Amino acid sequence: MTVQKSLRIGYRFYVVSPTTTLIFVFRNFKHMQIKKYSGEIVPFNGEALRKSLNRSGANADEVNQVYDKVLNEIYDGISTRELYQLAFDTLKTVRASYAARYSLKKALRELGPEGFYFEKYIAHLLQSMGYKSTTGQTVQGHAVSHELDVVAYKDGKLITAECKFRNDIDARISVTTPMYYLSRFKDISNINYQFFGKQLQFHEGWLITNAYFTSDSIDFAKYYQINLLSWDYPKDNSIKKRVDKAVFYPITCLTTLSDTEEQQLLKNQLILVKELVNNPEKLDLLNLARERKEKVLNEAHELLNYKVEEEY
Repeated sequence: MTVQKSLRIGYRFYVVSPTTTLIFVFRNFKHMQIKKYSGEIVPFNGEALRKSLNRSGANADEVNQVYDKVLNEIYDGISTRELYQLAFDTLKTVRASYAARYSLKKALRELGPEGFYFEKYIAHLLQSMGYKSTTGQTVQGHAVSHELDVVAYKDGKLITAECKFRNDIDARISVTTPMYYLSRFKDISNINYQFFGKQLQFHEGWLITNAYFTSDSIDFAKYYQINLLSWDYPKDNSIKKRVDKAVFYPITCLTTLSDTEEQQLLKNQLILVKELVNNPEKLDLLNLARERKEKVLNEAHELLNYKVEEEY
């Protein structure tokens, strides 16, 4: 009977048979840890990685292929930034549009640096939900004047949205933000304003971020009836859910464009991949070679033509 010995070093198990020189290495992912952007150390979650890969549009075999390659490269203490980049690069070798869809969260952060384009993006997103919308409005409240990021109108209701754009990967909006917003909304309530050719009063206030809300923020907003929208909240109607349902991807998703090229398109008010597909001549702004232009448009079409599953 052959006896095998195993030796654990860090997160690797070495299994050695005395009858052979082969050494089989098994990674002990159960004990592997990753370092978040904030510096917090948390256990590696393979299931979360697989779910994020599934969202990319890759089929089951492709997801398994990418997942196995990523697992073969990660190490104990890897940062979330490195893990993301590894998964992104591996997906891109399979299909650019997979990597583009996978990069949605990062693409939203690239609608910066100040958040001006994020406000434009949210206005477009509201339009996809049937609202008329406008940005950058200033109104006089009961006490002071207020700059409103987004104003929108639908079904007789006027709403205003304040957009909190964040560059940090794990940024969270604390309870002080909805507290401050509540006072602002009260100051503009019960006043008639001229918007969209009508005399209207604000019915709802929205607080929207590409980041996360703390639990205290959510509790406070629920009590005072402030509508919240973030990357992952509400769970069934978050930004990531809405974007996938409406195929409302920002131009910054595209992997076939450089950062400089994306910024040039943004400066020319081209915010959405959908707009690029409907107006391909706008790529002429970048003076791309014909072959490169075709690659960009192919990725854009692939990105829009895939229907993301409801559950992920």
